[in-house]
Amino acid sequence: MRRRSLIVGAAAGIAAPVVVSGATPAAAASPDATTDPPRPRHRTWTPSNKASGLRTLPATTRQVVVVTAASWNTSYATLETFAKADGRWTAVSGALSARIGSQFFSDNHVEGTPTTPTGVYAFGPRMYGIAANPGVRYPYHQVVTDDWWDENPKSSTYNTFRHTATSPGGYSEALWKEKPAYTHFAVVTYNMAPNVPKPVPNAGSGIFLHEFSTTPSGPTAGCVSLSHADLVGVLRWLDPAAQPRIVMCPLDSIGRY
Repeated sequence: MRRRSLIVGAAAGIAAPVVVSGATPAAAASPDATTDPPRPRHRTWTPSNKASGLRTLPATTRQVVVVTAASWNTSYATLETFAKADGRWTAVSGALSARIGSQFFSDNHVEGTPTTPTGVYAFGPRMYGIAANPGVRYPYHQVVTDDWWDENPKSSTYNTFRHTATSPGGYSEALWKEKPAYTHFAVVTYNMAPNVPKPVPNAGSGIFLHEFSTTPSGPTAGCVSLSHADLVGVLRWLDPAAQPRIVMCPLDSIGRY
């Protein structure tokens, strides 16, 4: 989903995470981004942390990224990471400052609407970026000219990476031009396998975990964004062998998951 006209930000990075031992796709109301409520304060999820309260993660998942907002009416969010060892979830990072879509979280995200879809998702099998591999554990593709993300609902390759000299059409993004947002990014598997067998036309595409676009940070077109330092820390930490998941929702809805 295009983000150049919506992301306006890059705040100073919070410390990158350090490991400690041990959905269904329509839209929301849209005030101007400048009227967003104040940045939410971190709140603790019972019984001990947000990950400990989750009940729908695969049994084999040992890493989870939790993105929450204080309400359904803000684009300010926090991102926290947790690791599972000996059957217990422990915090890896504190609450990192994040931004979501300019029309906030939605249970009914659709193509072209700047909402961030709620739900539990995996990360795509490959990470991407305009810059060289920062040291991630996933296979990594350094973006070059003519690398696109197909966001044309009429395309047979909707919601997939494409290398082609011609735009796939629709909302498709020229990945190599999205600087600094796509310096590095991970794909969130909204409207793609394993969450759905194949992308559903118009249900939404191109949901990524990426970098703030400029300074100060602004809302996105539906993705989750972090400062450069925080993003690199999270991407390096994610391990495909741990079958990580990302949970995205307002705080009052985390009990669903």
